[in-house]
Amino acid sequence: MALDGQGARADKRRLGWRPGAVRVAHVCTIDLSLRYLLGNQLQHLQRVGFDVIGISSPGPHVAWLEEHGIRHVPVPMQRAFTPLDDLRAVFDLARVMKREKLTIVHTHNAKPGLLGQLAARLAGVPIVVNTIHGFYFQDDTPLLKRRFYVLLEQVAASCSDDILSQSKEDLETAVREHLCARDDIEHLGNGIDVTRFEPASTDADGARARASLGFAADDLVVGFVGRLVEEKGVRELWAALRELRKSFPRIKLLIVGETDSHKGDALTRDDAKAAGVGDLCVFTGWRDDLPGLYAAMDVCALPSWREGFPRVPMEASAMGVPVVATDIRGCREAVEQGVNGILVPAKDAGALARALEALLSSEESRRRLGEGGRRLARERFDERRIFATVERHYRELLTTKGLA
Repeated sequence: MALDGQGARADKRRLGWRPGAVRVAHVCTIDLSLRYLLGNQLQHLQRVGFDVIGISSPGPHVAWLEEHGIRHVPVPMQRAFTPLDDLRAVFDLARVMKREKLTIVHTHNAKPGLLGQLAARLAGVPIVVNTIHGFYFQDDTPLLKRRFYVLLEQVAASCSDDILSQSKEDLETAVREHLCARDDIEHLGNGIDVTRFEPASTDADGARARASLGFAADDLVVGFVGRLVEEKGVRELWAALRELRKSFPRIKLLIVGETDSHKGDALTRDDAKAAGVGDLCVFTGWRDDLPGLYAAMDVCALPSWREGFPRVPMEASAMGVPVVATDIRGCREAVEQGVNGILVPAKDAGALARALEALLSSEESRRRLGEGGRRLARERFDERRIFATVERHYRELLTTKGLA
């Protein structure tokens, strides 16, 4: 889209541009993150008077952003670490940031956090904010690899005026690993649109959701929502199902998400067949109608190896669906043991199978944890708290820097 002359000004106004407003850019690697992780937040900031743009690699979700008033500026970025491409991306980002006369750059996730903050400093952007959505390193990461990732995070943090952490545990990790001083980081949390994720009003609604996916009334449906990659624990989930089918002949697995072909650990339907559970799986691909899909589940599973503060357990809880997740940073904030789900060790298919068995065997346990999830969602997971915190930080930084 051209951005020169009168036509450019008309396009900007159509996309929410406000002459004289503080201009904020949110930077992610891919447009999917701008839409699904940040879309509501960007619209909120636009509503309260900021001129908001999204920067990411181009993709199919740009149309949604622009339909909802968020101008998108494409800058190609690779999700994997590719030194030459990454260096090029830093300079491309810096050129865009300087051209757009940004007052605030807000970066998300580890890779764009590093590239975006370096670029913002090169471009002379007055305010740089970073939200930590999780780290590449975990407690069991090999020492040299861990030190490499810690160094990258330290470099990124040195460019920040303000650091927000979705996870309390990530905040403590950042301080312990000397990524930043405690005074330089604040807990943000994470949230969802709790008004969108409401349990099925009647049993008939849930039955219709199940029937639309080909499930019988007496099927026991385990759901997984996420990218089809090994680090999401999909192989462990398949192994657990292979064990559980002996006791639960009506068990099914609903897999919502796409194969992440950009990742070396990507998985496909053929891998499910090779694992001996292809006949139990219903693959939907990427879907926008998540509430209806959660309504079809008896249990939601997230056996991931690494998370920041995952949305899937929050969404499932809001829908009244009990969750089995791994006992790792991030998941422990979304799932409270015995309240809205069960936590199990990562990479342990046996423990995963036992937890799923406990819930699939007891409708009463599923009901109790589902009700607990609804309570947690209302108390802790409302995204409007997150929006208010981000807005407050922006206004405080603008005042501190004399830009208000």
